Amino acid sequence: MKRRGTPEADLQRVVVQALRFALPRAAIIHHCANEVTEPGPRGSKRQAILVGMGVHAGFADLMILCDGRILFLELKAPKGRLRPAQEAFRDAVLAQGFCWALVRSLDDALGALAHHGFTTRIAPATRRLAP
Repeated sequence: MKRRGTPEADLQRVVVQALRFALPRAAIIHHCANEVTEPGPRGSKRQAILVGMGVHAGFADLMILCDGRILFLELKAPKGRLRPAQEAFRDAVLAQGFCWALVRSLDDALGALAHHGFTTRIAPATRRLAP
């Protein structure tokens, strides 16, 4: 049986693949699976265990560590909205001087790298002037 993905999961796979190509080989791209999607008491118990082990509500989907820099990426579908816990995480990260970006496309992810000064192995495209 083929699993159906969600727009955010599909986007995340594309972004991770591109980041692995674009960033220096020593870069770390990490996804923290911080929520249990299993319904009912079993899921609630598992989530409580994870919280006790340090899972943080609203933690970004991806964390990039590269050349002494840290960037948190929150991936959302085109119409997706941040939950209050994600907004609180964003605000806490920014208040501590770290970088955070909302990503709705691969271009957003690559733009966040450039905006926050990350070095990539991809040369920027040059614009050709019309003759």
